[in-house]
Amino acid sequence: MRATGIVVEYNPFHNGHQYHASEAKKIANADICIAVMSGSFLQRGEPAVVDKWTRAKMALNAGVDIVIELPYVYSTAQARQFASGSISLLHAIGCESVVFGSENGDIAPFSHTHHLISTYKDAYEAHIHEAIQQGMSYPQALQQAYQHILQFATEPTVDLAQPNNILGYHYVEAAHHLAITPLTIPRIAAQYHDQALAHDSIASATAIRKALFETNDLQSIEAFVPASTYDALCEWQTHSTFIQWQTLWPLLQHTILQKTPQQLTQYVDVSEGIENAFIKAAKTSFSFAEFMQKVKSKRYTWTRLQRMLTHIYTGYTKDLQAQFSAPTYIRLLGVTKQGQLFLGQQKKTLPLPLISRVASSNDPMLKFDLQAANVYDAAANMTRTEPRLNVDYTTPPLRIY
Repeated sequence: MRATGIVVEYNPFHNGHQYHASEAKKIANADICIAVMSGSFLQRGEPAVVDKWTRAKMALNAGVDIVIELPYVYSTAQARQFASGSISLLHAIGCESVVFGSENGDIAPFSHTHHLISTYKDAYEAHIHEAIQQGMSYPQALQQAYQHILQFATEPTVDLAQPNNILGYHYVEAAHHLAITPLTIPRIAAQYHDQALAHDSIASATAIRKALFETNDLQSIEAFVPASTYDALCEWQTHSTFIQWQTLWPLLQHTILQKTPQQLTQYVDVSEGIENAFIKAAKTSFSFAEFMQKVKSKRYTWTRLQRMLTHIYTGYTKDLQAQFSAPTYIRLLGVTKQGQLFLGQQKKTLPLPLISRVASSNDPMLKFDLQAANVYDAAANMTRTEPRLNVDYTTPPLRIY
């Protein structure tokens, strides 16, 4: 059996995601599609709108054959680390290829871009480092460095100002070092940051979440998601609200106010100077939105601030980050019958342990995933009709046959 991989968040799973999974199998000539999916917290520094088990179920019911979890260490990281962890896991589980969506839709310019940046790597990296030191965000620094070396391009390259192209470039970069072939398909109808439900059946996850949070009416997004996703969201809504930063705000505020400025600087991505603004704003804000308006500035993008706050909320310190250099396990969230057959073929040759039951593992990276899941559930429980505890210990991998 041949497997292709996709890197996803499914926040939530929608019709565009179903198209991606289906087209990935076609373009890769693969028998199954494996998704490496972020867990409780996401790459833009946000909590997932519903938990990972609900999102995995959505995927398995709509074309994905295996869902594995991307560890927190990578799921909340900048693009390069996010891509590196994702591609490493897809390679480890046996994927021959990885298929990503992009504004460009053609793999050749990504390969040319990778060759160009590799050729002028020293100058490129120096420009990125200098720009970040001056307070520029990572995407801005990358774009400035890229513009500097574009003068040497002799083949068509990609526009790295586009968010999916940035991730796509890093997927190609990570795949270059492994025996996995990068492929891409064009995004259809809705773009990454689109906030409007403008198409008949395709909308971005951003637009879908916006509609959910503003209206709390699932019928408003029904046309944009598979029936299985709609059913899963209806089920979630019977016992909980949809999760956003405001849901976590009381616990985040409490966490910030417990810390000294020096303690806050111990968390990943928290740069010196912002810690005082965090404490001052936490003392005077009644909501997460009010807090963010008080701390945002030209120096700190919304995403960068949210990543800092995610790490403060979960307890992810710089000392802890220094312990991790590569994925150390494959966490199985769910499989279909075809996926189970593939795992049966691969199981004896996997280079990393395949973890189905977390109680049997003492892996430090996994332990932090469990901690992140618990603090996510602590906030979700404030809105649940029936609170849950230690969900990762009591939930086996989903099997959709």
